[in-house]
Amino acid sequence: MSDRLVKIYALSTCSHCKSTKKFLDDCTIMYDVVDVDLLGGEERKAILEDVKKFNPKCSFPTIIIGDKVVVGYREKEIKEALGL
Repeated sequence: MSDRLVKIYALSTCSHCKSTKKFLDDCTIMYDVVDVDLLGGEERKAILEDVKKFNPKCSFPTIIIGDKVVVGYREKEIKEALGL
């Protein structure tokens, strides 16, 4: 199991976001997730500004694993970033 901090910026209705969460669950990786579409007002604006720091296109999922960023559901890249 990875000791790297994992954070996912996702959309609750996005199939790629759901696949990413399922993949991490199947690998028993702990992660924090922010479903951006469920936020409102200033909180949503602030989170989107955070996402743009990692992913200027602001697409989802944006996955932060330690100091690496993976954009989209890319199993191979996620595994590499986790050291699996």
